[in-house]
Amino acid sequence: MENEAEDQVLYMQKHTNEGLPRIIPLGDSAVSVIFEAAISPQTHRRVRAVCSRLFSAPFTGMIEFVPSFHSVAVYYDGPAVLRAYPQYISEGEEYYPFPIVAALLEEMLQLAEEQAGPVPRVVSIPVFYGGETGPDLEFVAQHNGLSVQEVIDIHSSADYLVYMLGFAPGFPYLGGLSPSLSTPRRPSPRLAIPAGSVGIAGDQTGVYPLETPGGWQLIGRTPVALFRPDAVPPVRLQAGDLVRFYPVSFSEFLAWKGDRL
Repeated sequence: MENEAEDQVLYMQKHTNEGLPRIIPLGDSAVSVIFEAAISPQTHRRVRAVCSRLFSAPFTGMIEFVPSFHSVAVYYDGPAVLRAYPQYISEGEEYYPFPIVAALLEEMLQLAEEQAGPVPRVVSIPVFYGGETGPDLEFVAQHNGLSVQEVIDIHSSADYLVYMLGFAPGFPYLGGLSPSLSTPRRPSPRLAIPAGSVGIAGDQTGVYPLETPGGWQLIGRTPVALFRPDAVPPVRLQAGDLVRFYPVSFSEFLAWKGDRL
C-alpha cells in the first residue's frame, strides 16, 4: 500500500501544473476526473463528452462512471486492470492500477476533447403550481417582488440542464433558473415532501422523485414519476437532459394517467 500511495503522489505531482482536467485517486478502486471548478454548461459539455466516451468504449476492468457538476468518478476492478494491460508494467517492477487507469483515461480524454458531446434530450414535464402541492409559491413570489403568476410564467419558460442526479434516486440538479426566482432554502426542512414536488433552493430548481425530507421551497408538483424501480432505466431523467416545465390545471393533474410525457 505504501508503494501504491507513492505512485499516486508522484502522478499528481507530475500532472498538477499541466492544466485541467486532473485525475486523482478515490481510494484504491476509483479515480475522479476533475475539470475546472466552475459550474457551467461549458464544463458540463466536457463532462458529458467523457461520459459518452466511457459508455461507448470502456476500458477493461471499468465498473461504472458517475458524472457530477464538474467531475466524473470512474470505478474499476484493480486486479482486472493489471491483468488486461501488462504493457504498462515494467519487468520486475511492483505496480498498481492507478497509474494504468490514469494513463488510459488521459488517452481517452484527448479523444473526448476532440469530439462533440451527445445532443441533449428534451423532456417536458407537467406541473400544477401552487395550492397544497406548492405551499411555498407565494413566499417565492413575495421574496422576489413578483406576482404568483409571474413566478409560474418565469419558471415554466426556461430550459433547465440536468447537471447530475443525486441526494435521492432520480433527483435532478437543474441549472438555468432565472436569477429573479432565486430563493433561499427553508430555515428548517420538512420531514416528508411528497414525490413529484417541484422546488427552488438558491439558484437551483429540482423535483423530488421520492417522499423524503427536504428544505427546498415547494412551488408545485408533477404527476409524472421520476423514479420507477421496476423500469429500465429506473430514473426518468439523465445528466445532460434539458427539462421544460409546463403548467397544467388541478383537474388535469388529478386526471393524469400513467407515466406518459
